[in-house]
Amino acid sequence: MTRETTALRLGKETERICTFILDIVDQSSARGAVVAMSGGVDSAVVGALCVKALGKRRVLALLMPSDHTPEQDVSDAKKLAEGWGVKWEVVPITAIVDRLVDAAKVEGTRIAKGNAEARVRMATAYYYANSIGYIVAGTGDRSESILGYFTKWGDGGVDMLPIVHLFKTQVRQLGVYLGLPKEIVEKPASPQLWPGHKASDEIPAGYDKVDVLLHCVYDLRLRPAEAARKAGVPVGVLDKVLEMHARTEHKRNLPPSLSPV
Repeated sequence: MTRETTALRLGKETERICTFILDIVDQSSARGAVVAMSGGVDSAVVGALCVKALGKRRVLALLMPSDHTPEQDVSDAKKLAEGWGVKWEVVPITAIVDRLVDAAKVEGTRIAKGNAEARVRMATAYYYANSIGYIVAGTGDRSESILGYFTKWGDGGVDMLPIVHLFKTQVRQLGVYLGLPKEIVEKPASPQLWPGHKASDEIPAGYDKVDVLLHCVYDLRLRPAEAARKAGVPVGVLDKVLEMHARTEHKRNLPPSLSPV
């Protein structure tokens, strides 16, 4: 197996996703879709696909920066929205998060505050969506889903997930096909939940290797040593990936409950 195994038939995939988006919006009796734009490749691809599927009048791009969101990310998101001709809004979230933290009677950790930022963004997206009869389009990809690299009830709280079946490297391929700017397609993944926050600090290898590893393990069902060899990583990297997946299983499932008696 080579990295080309995960390549897409980009035209057909674009058509398939656009049909999915249109069907979900129509089935929901919604007027359109809200897309939380971060300036990264995932939200850019989802935004472009929503515009392609629904038309620019049925898409709202929502920018929700914190005080540590890089200005370049905000600028990139604005340029995309303006280029698509969609309506866009900027809702700074720092004051909202600070109010929550100040009101709480517990000293929060960095991760707790970072997750609060993600959940404030979710609540804001739904406030807009509910107010104008839209649904919330999620921007998570398959790599993040398998690794559990998202905030439960934060960026994981959405109405549809148009690209969650695509690995991060496939999303980048689709971004090129859709004509997104090179600097956005190639921008390093960064949740920005705290100053300097980068995916590379938490994920054991780059997505170019992790995606091949995930494909080998979860699609091809190769033995661990063989999967690591195909991906070109030490077995220790695979162990960390499997640990991330196991530790975050709760994020991919509904809350535990009992069956009726």
